[in-house]
Order: sequence, then C-alpha cells, then structure tokens
Amino acid sequence: MAIVLGAIADDFTGATDLANNLVRGGMRCVQLNGVPDQALGPLTDTSRGIDAVVIALKSRSCPADRAVADSLAALEWLQARGARQFFFKYCSTFDSTDEGNIGPVSDALAKRLGARQTVMVPAFPINGRTVYQGHLFVGDRLLNESGMEHHPLTPMRDADLVRVLARQSAHPVGLVPRSVISRGSKATRRHLDDMARQGVRQAICDTLDEADLATLAAAVVDFPLVTGGSGLGQVLPEQYRRRGWLAEVTRPGLLAPASGGALVLSGSCSKATLSQVDHFLARHPGFALDPQALAEGATHLAEALAFARRELAGGGPVLLYASADAERVGQAQQALGVERAGALVEAALSTLASTLVEEGVGRLVVAGGESAGAVVSALGVRAMRIGEQIAPGVPWTQATLAGHEAPLSLALKSGNFGDADFFTRAFEVLMREAKR
Repeated sequence: MAIVLGAIADDFTGATDLANNLVRGGMRCVQLNGVPDQALGPLTDTSRGIDAVVIALKSRSCPADRAVADSLAALEWLQARGARQFFFKYCSTFDSTDEGNIGPVSDALAKRLGARQTVMVPAFPINGRTVYQGHLFVGDRLLNESGMEHHPLTPMRDADLVRVLARQSAHPVGLVPRSVISRGSKATRRHLDDMARQGVRQAICDTLDEADLATLAAAVVDFPLVTGGSGLGQVLPEQYRRRGWLAEVTRPGLLAPASGGALVLSGSCSKATLSQVDHFLARHPGFALDPQALAEGATHLAEALAFARRELAGGGPVLLYASADAERVGQAQQALGVERAGALVEAALSTLASTLVEEGVGRLVVAGGESAGAVVSALGVRAMRIGEQIAPGVPWTQATLAGHEAPLSLALKSGNFGDADFFTRAFEVLMREAKR
C-alpha cells in the first residue's frame, strides 16, 4: 500500500512538529532525517502500517539553490513511494529572507509536480500563529513586533506575507481572505480556481482558528502540493479518511518503553526557550555553554562533559545550554562572526549528544531547529517513529541507533514552542506513557 502523504520539511524540529499533528490526526508516521540513499528497512516499509513520511532537511537558511536541489531530491524519493499528496512544511513564523527559501522551493516543487497552484497556510492557531488580511500574528503581536525581527539567521521584519512571498517567488502571489474562507470550503475552492485562472500560483490564506484550517483542508485535499505550518497537518487526515484513503488506528503514536539517562540540550535563543531554561534551572542542574570559551580550546567542552556525567550519575535530568538573550548572542557574534558562533555551538552540542548517548543517555530533548539538525546528524539518526505529544507541535519520537539494543527516545523542539515547564514536562509525559 502506498503512503498517503509525503512531506518535506525545511528543518528538523519543523518536521517533528508536522509529524506530531499527523499522528494526532490518526496517521502512523515516520520521520526521515535527510533523503535516504536506499530503503531503510522495516521502519519505512509502507506495507507495515505507515501512512505518512516526513523528510527533514536543513534547508531553511542555506543558499536557495541548495534548498531547491535538496527539496526536489526529497520529492523524488516520496514520489517513488506513491504518495497521494505532497506537503512542503516551513515554520509557522514564515522564517525566510527576501531571497528565499520558501518561495523558490515551493515554485520548484509545484513545477515538478505540474501543479498550477498551491496554498500557503503557515497559521497554527493553537500556538498563537494566525493570519489576517495576509498579515501574520504571533499571539496579539504582528510578526515583526514579536521578537522574530531579532532572529539571528532569518529576521522577520515584515508581517505582510503576500509582500514577503512576492519578493521570493517568480510567480504572482495572492490572498484568500477570511471573508471567503468563512463561507466554506466550496467558496474557498472557487476563489482559488478564479485566482489560478488569473495566473496566481501561490495563495496566502487567512486563518484565525481551527475551523478555518478545516475549511482550507477540505478545499485543497485534491491539490498535488500544499504548503504551510503544521496546523494544516492536523486537519488533513480527516479529509483523507472521508475519501477512504486512511484506515482508523487506535494508537498511531504507540512507542516502545523508554529507558536511560535524561538530558536536555538547548541551542535556541527564542523567548520561549529562555523561559524554559530558567524554569528548568530552578529545579534541576544545568551548565551554560559559552561560544567564546568554546573558541579558545577544548577545556570548556570538557568541563561541560564532566558536569553532565556527574549529574547524570545522580539521576538527572540535566541541561546543557547555549541559549542566551539577544545582547549576549550579539556579543558572541560580534567577537566570532555569526557563522562561526553558530557552528561552535552546533559542534559542541553534537559532541555532547554523541558522547553521552554512547554512555547511556536514552531520553534526549533538543531545543532549536539548527541544534536539532546538528544533533541528529551527529547521532546518525536516519529515521524516527513518531509518538505521543508533549506540547502542541512537539512529540516524543524513537530511533534505533547502530550498536544500541534499546531505542533512543528523542524530542526535537522548535525554539518558539512549549510553555515554561516544557523541559520538565517532557520527561513526565514519557513516564506516563510507559505506564499506559
């Protein structure tokens, strides 16, 4: 049996965000980290009960031509598995620059699929991301006043997504306003068809609540390609069931029992993650990684490892973090350069993860998309089965590592997601699921 949905995500935490919502919608889902060079065995055998495959790329902030090439390679792999529909997943805060990469990638995917039009649905209302009159809001603030204007790689200084995407895409961009969506899926589809006849290839969609998402899903379920945040992913499975493409499954997110030490690695500097770090440190031990100290030699990293080993031996959980406020991040970037500062942190988190997992850590939380990508690459995680949700947009997953008998339980958290207690809550959820 072919998979129903093949998805391409532009970062690793975004991939698990989408996969989480697909599982909550009743789909059995696997995430692949990078485009496989061959079949990966039982985990990705679609005859063994997999409804959706999400391929995670590190294509959000790389050069646009590389993002396009990687995305097309992922599409080719998914097409070979017979997916009925394809999904390009990006962040609910539309993270990109004037050069891309959302516009160039969506243009290329649509062209390869022969799709005359696709939709842009970044909204994730349950996490406070909504779109009105084409403007993206984070909570009650416009995107460019939400803190995203200070993002070190993709600062978002314009909340008008039609305008943002028009600077990236080679084709006309239009808007599906709330006044149309409120009239239902048929009216929405007619509006989209009218726009397509006028040459509009990409349509930003207003979305204020879950009902708007459901309307959009019903309107575009027959599109070859849809794009957006994970909010759309939570409502598409119901449309698949209505067409008889998807069977009912009792527990699509069932994983094996978790074991091993509990570790949190955080490279995100978002407001949400900073509050999570503070909450965790008030209750559990943590060690702050300093990019400038990392640049001076191996001593700082060795200190972090010694700290982690000592605290893990005491039962954990323990936090190792490079998360810092904008002023401290700016100081490090000024001293080292933006790319080098980021690379030093990613390399340190990767070394810490691979070393400590080898020594017995079996429950690992990673905060930040770039950090997550670096860590899973260092661990050699090729595929993950998606489990139960910790918080909206963030599930537990499990991966089998070479040379390890027990699976690694892994949670990859987008920087902006989760309440202040996320890090502590994550391990509580894992323990609760083990008792069910």
